[in-house]
Amino acid sequence: MRELHEVNAWLLISFNAAMGVWCLVAYRFSALRGRPMWVGVIVAQLTIFVQAVAGAVLSKRDGVVLNDMHALYGFSAIVAVAILYSYRTSPFMKGKELLLYGFGGLFIMGLGLRNLYLV
Repeated sequence: MRELHEVNAWLLISFNAAMGVWCLVAYRFSALRGRPMWVGVIVAQLTIFVQAVAGAVLSKRDGVVLNDMHALYGFSAIVAVAILYSYRTSPFMKGKELLLYGFGGLFIMGLGLRNLYLV
C-alpha cells in the first residue's frame, strides 16, 4: 500500500501540473481545447481521491504514525477539487474556466509537492 501511495503521489503531481499548464495554454490557443483536455483534467483530479483512500488505509496500519500536516495537505487537495468544481459554473467565471482549472491544477500540484516533504 505504501508503494501505491508513493507512486500515486508522483502521478498526482505530474498529471495536475501537466493539465494545469495545458489549460492555461488552451486559454490562449483555442485549438488545444476539447474533450481530451477535460478527460485529462478528470483523470488528474481522480488521482487525488485515489491518494486519499490509499493514505487513509495506510494510516490505519499498525506502526504507522500520520503527521497531522500531511493529512491536512492531503485533504486540502480534495477540498480544492470541490471548490474548482463549484466555481466552474459561476457567472463571474464565464469564459475563464480554463484559467480556473489551469491555476487550480498548479495549486494542487503544489499541495502534492509540499506534502512529499512533510513525511
